[in-house]
Amino acid sequence: MQKYKIFLTVLIVYVLLNMVIFPDMYMSVTLNGLTAWALNVLPSVLPFIFFTKVLSSLGCVERVSKIFSKPCKKLFRTSPLSAYVFFTSIISGYPVGAKMTADLYQSGHITKSDAFKMTSFCSTSGPMFIIGAVGIGMLANPIYGYIMLTSHILGAFFNGLLYRNINPKDDGKKTELNLASKKANFAEMVTDSALSIITVGAIIAIFFVVITSFAPIFNLFPPEISCVLEGLIEITKGCIDISGSLSGNIAVIACTFVISFGGLSTILQSIAMLDKLNMPIWLFILQKFTHAVISTAFAILFVLLV
Repeated sequence: MQKYKIFLTVLIVYVLLNMVIFPDMYMSVTLNGLTAWALNVLPSVLPFIFFTKVLSSLGCVERVSKIFSKPCKKLFRTSPLSAYVFFTSIISGYPVGAKMTADLYQSGHITKSDAFKMTSFCSTSGPMFIIGAVGIGMLANPIYGYIMLTSHILGAFFNGLLYRNINPKDDGKKTELNLASKKANFAEMVTDSALSIITVGAIIAIFFVVITSFAPIFNLFPPEISCVLEGLIEITKGCIDISGSLSGNIAVIACTFVISFGGLSTILQSIAMLDKLNMPIWLFILQKFTHAVISTAFAILFVLLV
């Protein structure tokens, strides 16, 4: 964790120096990030966030996940609670799965072994970002969105199987957890949805700035490669540039890899939450990389079949 803090400190100082030297440019870049959020993410994701909160409030996610709790226990060798976290992560997107996993571990409801395995398949993007923002908004084809979403979910599933035998030393006993959904009124759900989408916008704008700081490095590569490298830092910016530099099936495959890897912005959020687990950073990054590789393999298969 100390190395992570040193790396982050150096990164922040480097970005700040660039902002001091080129203030006008970075003000424009920040505005571009907010514009990309407003045009590509906000219209499609905000309504979905709200209605998924309504479903959660009604207990729908809980009831569906209970059906799959035993299969998850057998397939992934994790607590039955992993089904609940998996389905919540799928409908909510990054970094909800990592946060729920860390919270369940800290509260004693899952073991460290459970948590280490769950991070491999419970860290996913949401359907409205993949289908709405990327498939329809950026690639202008909803079919592409469904291909990416299916590949992403299948990638998470098989990634969980890949890490099912991880056995770190456990340091606590599991306790019973009541999954009864918290009742929330209409105003609270609207407020929570608005705060969530504003947070997403802020993260996108910030990492637009980070990507611009590394532009001299990215410019050393052809646009077809640099757009993917940008996606490894921030998903939205990467997918926007992929849609501009690549087309058709190649764009679908590249976006699938970027979305499943999560980008540095999402990974840093998740790592900060998973600090409670004392989980090696390299392990989580490896899990995201293998998730990206498996998802990409499925995407290649699907685009060949369609």
